[in-house]
Amino acid sequence: MVLAGGAYWARRAGDTPVGVFEIAYSEAEWRERLTPEQFAVLREEATERPFTSPLNDEKREGRFHCAGCDLALFSSADKFDSGTGWPSFTRTLPEAVGYRTDHKLVFARTEEHCARCGGHLGHVFDDGPPPTGKRHCINGLALTFRPA
Repeated sequence: MVLAGGAYWARRAGDTPVGVFEIAYSEAEWRERLTPEQFAVLREEATERPFTSPLNDEKREGRFHCAGCDLALFSSADKFDSGTGWPSFTRTLPEAVGYRTDHKLVFARTEEHCARCGGHLGHVFDDGPPPTGKRHCINGLALTFRPA
């Protein structure tokens, strides 16, 4: 599957995602760059516990960036309180993320990944508020915040 920016995304059964991205490191290099918790989310597709991210309460104007490669992903103007316990957004910044179907649960979900490094961000659902009707439900550990 080709993602934004021409990145290629593939998955082998039982493996973490593999692909060719603008930013690519070995597993050892990712482990050096990220905390163990960030590595679990971004590189192994783990999910942080709800209501644990300080970014849930971030209200300042600015942008949310990928914690793996610093690509700007979301604007604070599109952030909302979904009540789910994870930072949520109505839309992404243009060409910032790629999508893939996740079959880990009983039902299919749409996974979101950073278009530049392939890091797992979270999932997008069709139960968000206007104007998009989308809820991009993102792990706070996958993000950093930069105030405007």
